[in-house]
Amino acid sequence: MAIRPILIHPEPRLRKVAAPVEAVDDGVRKLAEDMLATMYAAPGIGLAAPQVGVLRRVFVMDCSVKDNEPMPMVLLNPEIVAASDEFVTSEEGCLSIPDIYDDVTRHAGVQMRWLGLDGEFHEAELGERWAICAQHELDHLNGKLFIDYLGAVKRTMITAKMKKLKKERARV
Repeated sequence: MAIRPILIHPEPRLRKVAAPVEAVDDGVRKLAEDMLATMYAAPGIGLAAPQVGVLRRVFVMDCSVKDNEPMPMVLLNPEIVAASDEFVTSEEGCLSIPDIYDDVTRHAGVQMRWLGLDGEFHEAELGERWAICAQHELDHLNGKLFIDYLGAVKRTMITAKMKKLKKERARV
């Protein structure tokens, strides 16, 4: 397992729609393993394949509380098949937009369907942090970032900060 570099906004690959996973093979299993290692090392609770430069419909997440047993999930070709009528607003951040947090409103619960590493389809009802994280990561697969839910002025300011951060990191 390898820790992969996480792309920082603005980055064109973060704005592209990811292609479906055609088959569960060793390459996909290796990608998922690397993504989990990268997510835990960051540290974060979710990571989508485009964030590590792979334009495939894969994301990983683990919203378990730190003191509890890890509960990693790997979702291939995920989709929301149902969403609650209730919405929640909570603070979100993103590994591709480090140290920036803001409130985003999302469905309080979602029913997800995905292909697992076992080659079988799975469905689960997700609530609380799990639902928010799944929606955030699914957005990544569709070329959308959490800052897209914010006003234009905030988005512009955050993008300018990220450009500056990328320049500073490039100098090191």
